[in-house]
Amino acid sequence: MMQNTSLRSATIAGFSILAGLLVVPFILDPYQTLLLTYGLVMAIAALGFNLLLGYTGLLSFGHSAYFGAGAYAVALSAKYLGVTSMEAFIAIGVLSTALIAAVFGAICVRHTKIFFAILAMALSQVIWTLAYKLYDITNGTDGLNIPFPTLLGGSMEFVGSGSYQRFVNAYYFYVIGFFIAALVVMWVIVNSPFGKVLQSIRDNDVRAEFIGMPVKLYRWFAFIISGSFTGLAGVLWIPLNRHVTPDVLHWPFSGEIVFMTVLGGFKSFIGPVVGALFFNYLKTYAIAWTEYWQMLLGIVLVVLVIALPTGIVGIISNLASRMRAGGKQ
Repeated sequence: MMQNTSLRSATIAGFSILAGLLVVPFILDPYQTLLLTYGLVMAIAALGFNLLLGYTGLLSFGHSAYFGAGAYAVALSAKYLGVTSMEAFIAIGVLSTALIAAVFGAICVRHTKIFFAILAMALSQVIWTLAYKLYDITNGTDGLNIPFPTLLGGSMEFVGSGSYQRFVNAYYFYVIGFFIAALVVMWVIVNSPFGKVLQSIRDNDVRAEFIGMPVKLYRWFAFIISGSFTGLAGVLWIPLNRHVTPDVLHWPFSGEIVFMTVLGGFKSFIGPVVGALFFNYLKTYAIAWTEYWQMLLGIVLVVLVIALPTGIVGIISNLASRMRAGGKQ
């Protein structure tokens, strides 16, 4: 009975949030719509990352490689193949990222704990070095530009006056579609038998291996899925930025993905989404407020992590539980 009530409340809350998201372009200015779109894209990246951290127990400092690989796959296919369709970009970007994640994952999952984290970061720097050094292909630190892509099989093009604002509004709904799809797919994954096995490996990998589970194989699959989600975020990110440089492949960007996930609460399904949205606004307004935004951001994040060890969602859940318990007394 209580479980049905909780599910009903979560469903109502989900539809209410979705309704709120759908009216954003009609009540906010284009900049706020653009900012929220960035946040939703980063939420997809954090959602994918948390499959490793929260559900498999593996901390990666190399997920910038998959985000950047998705972005560069779009830029390179636009420059050298003449691709303009967003759907084609997504197919190329996600498949490319999944392939890279499969290769890197096969190496990383042989190790755990700090060894896994450092190895993942080291391998990600291989991709960063290639983007940085292969100037004839990637333009090095100058980066690559892309035009506005077409949406929905070419039925929506953005040229002429007012194209930027039209693209921002249309692309916002496009990203919402992929954001909802990512949430549903990840929810199915973590609540499937595969997801339960990952959680058992996280809790006690020795016991899981002892009862016959192929631990490394499951970790490898989780690594590929996680990298693919993060790659999808990179693909969706570059049309907003329209420019990509090796910075998105560098390890500090991996640190931002980790912060988003931990800030929201990696022990809950929705925590990384909340953390990504919060971090996106926090970073944006910190940059606008002071030239010492890195220091300000670091102080704020340290205070938040110390004050909220279970993340934003964890604190909200604890407060809600206390209120329900107080109401029953």
